[in-house]
Amino acid sequence: MGVKAALPRYELYFYNVVLCMAMLWAARWIFDVSSFAGVDTADVEWMMWFSTFREHIIFALSGHVIFAKICTLLAPQYRSLVFMVYGMLAVFTSMGWAYVTLILSHCVLLYSISLVKLRWLCFVAGLTTLATFKMEPFISWQAGFVSGSFELRPLLFYGGCGFTIMRCLSFALENCERKDGNYSILELLKYNFYLPFFYFGPIMTFDKFYIQANNPNLTRKDGEMWNISIQALLNLGVIMIVAVILHFMYILTIPSDMKLLKHISDWALAGLAYLNLVYDWVKTAVMFGVINTVSRLDHLDPPKPPKCITMLYVFSETHFDRGINDFLCNYVYNYLGGKHDNVLDELIGSLCTFGITALWLGPSWVVFIWVFLNCFGLNFELWIAKFFTMEPFISIEMAISESMSRRIRAVFNTFNFWKIVLYNVLVLNSLEFANLVAKRLLLKGFPFTTITVMFVTYCLIQLIKERERRQALIDDPDPIPPPAPTPTDPSTTQTDAAAAATQPVAPNKQKAE
Repeated sequence: MGVKAALPRYELYFYNVVLCMAMLWAARWIFDVSSFAGVDTADVEWMMWFSTFREHIIFALSGHVIFAKICTLLAPQYRSLVFMVYGMLAVFTSMGWAYVTLILSHCVLLYSISLVKLRWLCFVAGLTTLATFKMEPFISWQAGFVSGSFELRPLLFYGGCGFTIMRCLSFALENCERKDGNYSILELLKYNFYLPFFYFGPIMTFDKFYIQANNPNLTRKDGEMWNISIQALLNLGVIMIVAVILHFMYILTIPSDMKLLKHISDWALAGLAYLNLVYDWVKTAVMFGVINTVSRLDHLDPPKPPKCITMLYVFSETHFDRGINDFLCNYVYNYLGGKHDNVLDELIGSLCTFGITALWLGPSWVVFIWVFLNCFGLNFELWIAKFFTMEPFISIEMAISESMSRRIRAVFNTFNFWKIVLYNVLVLNSLEFANLVAKRLLLKGFPFTTITVMFVTYCLIQLIKERERRQALIDDPDPIPPPAPTPTDPSTTQTDAAAAATQPVAPNKQKAE
């Protein structure tokens, strides 16, 4: 209930005003304590992409676009082969022949195992190979294949190797599912050495890449190039905005200064934690957005950018990388979890999913804590949902209005939202910062700060639900229910309100990372 329930307009206006005032208050403090000279350089990855190695990245991707366009015009049937050749040459130029040999050896190994067509064996081989890039002494031995003083090489080494293993695992699992024969190793190399995805992802599962890269129909939909151009300009605009923000607001450096954090207000601390997650989402969305723009020019449909942290209030939709999320959902979470309505199946599916996630991120105590908390949160949602479908709760909910059901659900979602924020601050910043935020919001700041922050978050949740309600009405062919009546709207009758209350509820889709 409550998915399509509308709230009075004045109530939504009130939520907007409260949220805007709260965010401006928190941003003002961050601005005041930040230096007006220099730039916040705490995020090495952002600086690498859009400052230090910007020219190298632009040159490599521009070359890919040019060669891909020429091939598409002259010999479209060989475009996937041209993608592979250019990608291998680019990797050879930047990393050397020894690194290319290392990548090829892993491809040949996992291809050979895929011919056996045993899913469990492919998983064991793939995850074992991935572990060799996360544990000593295997890391140092394989890193010895890369030499030279190119500053970007260490990052490219781990990025290329990690994503290669995941792509090879996707290929192996899809080959196990193929009933008639096997895919050729050439298809694996085409898939793996597609340059835009090679070093930094996102991961497109092999089944999707194979169909799209070998699609002979290269005609575009009406307005598609216009949409690609708008997306490219939007990415450029966001890059410039982030550059300005990092110049005036040190949202990444401040969390590392524990002495300073002890003297700031509770509200500013909550805003700082929230803005750190928003920034990480923006960074991921922009970097994947640049890559996705290039791949869309190649007539591919890449994974969409991650869902904004602002829109997340359930663990089942929490992920910062849709490519990894799709990979885990397709091959692990949905495969083991079934319809996600059985507690035991859900527990097994989520444990295996987050186990692989821990290996992907690199085993450490912070990662283990983050994995445990998110796995627990995901399962706890299912337990609570099942508990409230029992009597007398289901009868109580059926007896109240949909708008009241929406408000009650938003209260529970408010606490869920801050659990998601704290769990992810833990892995994106530090255990000390996450611990400080939790203590200040829940213990030291209780009751005033706790209630205030939760109320502002409640306003945010209601605005998210309103957006989802409108999107559900666009996607659903049923008649659109009118907004809830306001005291100054005499035209709304009881019949209209009753009709609005009988609209069906769209089912939720389970996701995990």
